[in-house]
Amino acid sequence: MSYSDSNALEAQPTTWRREDDPQYADDPEFQEFTTDLSDKLFSLTSNISRLSNQVALLGTKRETDRVRERVQDLLEETSDGFKDIGEGLKKVQAWHDLGPSQKYTQGKLNQEFKASLTEFQTLQRQALDKQRASATAARTALEEGGQGFSGPQGGDQQLQQQEQEQLRLADQSEVDFQESLIVERESEIRNIEQSVGELNELFRDVAHMVHEQGQSLDIISDNVVNTRDDTRGADQNLRTASRHQRNARNKACCLLLILAIVLTVVILAAVLG
Repeated sequence: MSYSDSNALEAQPTTWRREDDPQYADDPEFQEFTTDLSDKLFSLTSNISRLSNQVALLGTKRETDRVRERVQDLLEETSDGFKDIGEGLKKVQAWHDLGPSQKYTQGKLNQEFKASLTEFQTLQRQALDKQRASATAARTALEEGGQGFSGPQGGDQQLQQQEQEQLRLADQSEVDFQESLIVERESEIRNIEQSVGELNELFRDVAHMVHEQGQSLDIISDNVVNTRDDTRGADQNLRTASRHQRNARNKACCLLLILAIVLTVVILAAVLG
């Protein structure tokens, strides 16, 4: 279905009412429910935009603990939002007695949700890859720092051992702190991995719904195109008929004028004769 066809369908009345057919009756509950889902989906697009900006900072000199915290918060908030909307879409999919415009709304929500979810999953994978690389680098640096220490060569052996012991004690608190940060980051990575798996299942469900909806949308699209073509044809026929009527009136006026002139000449000739 093309973009112009979509606009044409959206321009159609939202209710094609036939009082004796409930399929064409208004459903305020459906409209309210789908509008709420659409608003929630729109708010998630704002989250995705902010998340994209924060993910771009990971792995750069501008990466900070605050940046990683914002990334984690946005990932969790947006993931929960998609799960909530996904459950709503399943309810919409199971809605009964939908009219053509309502089926179009149903399919449109599914497609918009799928597109937004795809964009979010891409950011999820980017954040996960960068978090893994950062955590691995931090772990490697911590291990090498602990193993690579060696005291100055020469001098009194006992003094060297005492100095090394003092340095180890002084650095231990920093090592423990860095270790706790790495453990926390690895925990965040596991949470992201779990969220990725859950959203993958949700994506498959929505993709299935979009596939099922595709045939209905194609039928609606065909009806829109046919209606548009029929309307254009009728308009063209009306214009042609109007033009013919105008020509016929003009010809009739010309004939009447000629008859009037002839009659006038005859009358004048009779009177003068």
